[in-house]
Amino acid sequence: MNKVILMGRLTRDPETRYSQGENQFAISRFSLAIDRRFKRQGEPETDFFNCTAFGRQAEFVEKYLRQGTKILLTGRVQNDNYTNKNGEKVYSVQIIAEEIEFAESKNAQSGGGFQTGMPVPEQAADDGFLNIPNGIEEELPFNTTN
Repeated sequence: MNKVILMGRLTRDPETRYSQGENQFAISRFSLAIDRRFKRQGEPETDFFNCTAFGRQAEFVEKYLRQGTKILLTGRVQNDNYTNKNGEKVYSVQIIAEEIEFAESKNAQSGGGFQTGMPVPEQAADDGFLNIPNGIEEELPFNTTN
């Protein structure tokens, strides 16, 4: 079984191109920075993984992901070994994305909180219950006063 699950932030805007020929499809390449859970002194605190998405996933990446976006990626590891100009074997891996999801809301990424467009109830300090703002009854789906 070859399955990897990563959560991290894009280190740069993704690069997307389209294949040539009859059946064109998108190919997006991006890099993820993933903080290590356990950190040892003198070792890096973050790992960087090169990722590639194809087809619809690549179109999603092109349209919605930017540098700093936090995502959850499910995919597989693929060897990207080659021999360089000096005849030396270079070993590397590539993460092939199969599923990509946002790992935080857009407002959380920009520093704001989750917003629904409705007034936020304030918690009363004395009784522990939420105070419902005036006029919200019209917006509640279970309103029984009408």
